[in-house]
Amino acid sequence: MTATPAAGAGPALAAEPPPPFEITRVFTETQLDSWLAVGLVLAAGLYLYGVHRLRLRGDRWPVARTVFFLGPGLGGIASVTVSGLHAYDTALFSVHMVQHMVLSMIAPIFLALGAPVTLALRTLPKRPRQRLVAVVHSRIARIYTFPLVAFTIFVVNPFVLYFTDLYRYTLEHVWAHELVHAHFIMTGCVFFWPLLGLDPIPNRWPYPGRALLMLLSVPFHTVLGLTIMQSSTLFGGDWYPSLDLAWSDPWNDQVVAGGIVWAGGEFVSITMLAVLVVQWVRQSEREARRIDRDLDRQEARARAAGTPA
Repeated sequence: MTATPAAGAGPALAAEPPPPFEITRVFTETQLDSWLAVGLVLAAGLYLYGVHRLRLRGDRWPVARTVFFLGPGLGGIASVTVSGLHAYDTALFSVHMVQHMVLSMIAPIFLALGAPVTLALRTLPKRPRQRLVAVVHSRIARIYTFPLVAFTIFVVNPFVLYFTDLYRYTLEHVWAHELVHAHFIMTGCVFFWPLLGLDPIPNRWPYPGRALLMLLSVPFHTVLGLTIMQSSTLFGGDWYPSLDLAWSDPWNDQVVAGGIVWAGGEFVSITMLAVLVVQWVRQSEREARRIDRDLDRQEARARAAGTPA
């Protein structure tokens, strides 16, 4: 017996349930005909074109930024949306959670490290560049990238999705399911972009404030993961049992899903916290060197003028 989607809505799962999950199917079940795949190819092409434009005029662009943006950034999104995992994201809650973690936490970090806004500002013609600057510093951008607003959206978003009927709705409707994927990506970008601070965006907090926000996100993943693992009801209602997958127990799979949120969320948050601390230390060292240089110049000018330093 397979789940029947609501009338007039495209099913989020094929008529036949997927075969038992195997790692090899991640590669053999890949599909490149979705709108998200087109968007990923377009984003990669535009980024590489920007890097090419810089090189033509003799400017350098860090190779690491290109690798981060194309590899774990866009590549991370592709690995959980157009790979074979997509065949199981409505059949296994655990696979959906892997998608959630990659789309909202891992990929956005590396997209931000790629500094695409900076690249665009350095390569766009004058008029498009002015429009981009206007968008970046617009009222809406200032509101959504304000760290406390971004943090609230990042924290509240999963609870609204999983603890209401909204999650079941996304399982029954393809468009809603894909919209959730896009929402995960945007939520992660809005949260991590100001924290990493490579691109010229508004509302950039000092490093102590950024580290504090990242630290506050750690218990959030613990609470969410444990709540899912210990829940006495199945998320999605009877959706997963109705699939009647002989090779998967919905209850056990839900425990695995909660563990993925708990362990994965804490690992990424603590790693990100460490990155922010390293950036903070390096900034302090650069500031100390700048002050030393200023003092040296002042002392040199004082000696040249024949006055005491």
